[in-house]
Amino acid sequence: MKIKIIIVVIVLALVAGNIFFAVKYFSAAKELTLVQAVNAEKQKSRKILEFNKQFIEEVLGGGKEVNFEARLKLENSVRALNDEEILSDWQNFTKSKDAAEAQTNVLILLKALANKM
Repeated sequence: MKIKIIIVVIVLALVAGNIFFAVKYFSAAKELTLVQAVNAEKQKSRKILEFNKQFIEEVLGGGKEVNFEARLKLENSVRALNDEEILSDWQNFTKSKDAAEAQTNVLILLKALANKM
């Protein structure tokens, strides 16, 4: 009789331990998902910031016409962001017909970049 009680107590303790660790596991998994989402958002913000810096240096700060290599780097950087709004604004900028339209499109692009950071 005592052995049965001891076995029941051990089994109940093992079940309670399993439940405890299952709750801890699911709690940690949920926290990991949140941390990964925050990390992904930080990485995207970093990429946007890097593109913004590169854009300012190459296009706005250069004072001369942007060469093919710089434009290709900018194009690849903006595509790497995987953001349709920014890509659309970039394409509108690159398709500008004159300086006034380009200035308007630069402003729109820079606002989109600032809003995404």
